[in-house]
Amino acid sequence: MQKRPLRLFLVLLTVISLVFMATSVFAVEKPLSDGKVAVVNGTVIPRAEFDRGMERAYRQFASTGRSLSESQLPVVKKGVIESLINQELLYQESQNNSIKVEDKEIDKHMDALKKRFPNEKEYNTALAKMNLSEAEIKFQITKGLAIQQFIDTKFVQKITVSDDETKAHYNNNLDLFKQPEQVRAMHILIMVAPQATEEQKAAARKKLKEVQKKLGKGEDFEALAKEYSEGPSGAKGGDLGYFGRGQMVPPFEDVAFALKSGEVSDIVETRFGYHLIKVVDKKPASTMSYEEVKDNLTQYMKQQKIQEQVKLYIEKLQKKAKVERFIPENPK
Repeated sequence: MQKRPLRLFLVLLTVISLVFMATSVFAVEKPLSDGKVAVVNGTVIPRAEFDRGMERAYRQFASTGRSLSESQLPVVKKGVIESLINQELLYQESQNNSIKVEDKEIDKHMDALKKRFPNEKEYNTALAKMNLSEAEIKFQITKGLAIQQFIDTKFVQKITVSDDETKAHYNNNLDLFKQPEQVRAMHILIMVAPQATEEQKAAARKKLKEVQKKLGKGEDFEALAKEYSEGPSGAKGGDLGYFGRGQMVPPFEDVAFALKSGEVSDIVETRFGYHLIKVVDKKPASTMSYEEVKDNLTQYMKQQKIQEQVKLYIEKLQKKAKVERFIPENPK
C-alpha cells in the first residue's frame, strides 16, 4: 500500500563521514605516479583506496536512481581524494595524541564484519572482489576507531548545547516541527490483478461482500482481517498504523480521511483490489511541543557543532600539512 548490494564499509564515526568532503582549494595536481593518489606528511595513500572510494560513489549515485555523469566525475574524484586525505590527517593527529585502540575493540568489529556473511568462503570472496586482505581490513578498522576516539576526546566530550540554544532554534523554526493530519486505519483487502477479467473482479467483490455481511452481524474487524485479508497487513489484523496524506493511493486515502473514528467504509476499489477500511484513530494537524523534540533537537544541534568544529580543524591541519595530490585521469 505504501508508496543492499555487497558493501564492505569501514568502521568510521558518522560525523567523520560528514566532513570528508571536497574543499574549494586544491594544491597543484600532478600526474598519477607509482599507484598513489596522495602523499600526506610522507604517508602514501594508494590508488587502491581511491578506487574503492570511487566504487562507493558510483553505488551511492546508483542507489538514488542516477548515474555519475562525465561532468560530475572530476568533482567526485577530487572529493574522494580529499576524503582520504582528511582521514589520514585525522589519523595522524590521533597518533600524535597517543590514541590507542584496544585489541578487543578491533576484534569485536572484525567479528561483527564477518557475521555479515553466511560463511568464511563468502567473506573471503568479498575481500577478493574488493582487492583487500584481512590485514588491510583490520588496519582500516583500527584507523577508523582511532579517529573516532580522537574526535570523541577532542570535540564530542567538550561540546554542549544549552537549553537557551535549543529553545531559540525551536522558536525560530516552528514550521519544521509541524505534523500533518494523520489517520490510523485497518483494512481487509481482496486482491485483484491489474489484468483481471470482469468475472474475476466480480468474484473478488462477492467475497468481500460476504465479509461485509459478517461485520454487519457484529463480528470483529481485526479477526476477519486475519482470516480473509490478502494484503501483508492481514497477519496484524489489517492494521496499517498512522499515515498522512500522500502515503496511500488516492482512492484509499480519500475514504480513510473522510471517515470518522470507528467507522467502516463501503467497498473501496484501488489498483490493488477491493478494500473495507476501518478508521481506528485520527490525529489533527499539530505542532510538536518543545518538550517533545527537546532531546532529539539537542542531539541534532550538537552534531552540527561537532561537524563544524571538525571541519575547521581539518582546514587548519591541511594548511600546515605537506600534501601532494595525484589525480587519476580515470578511475579503474
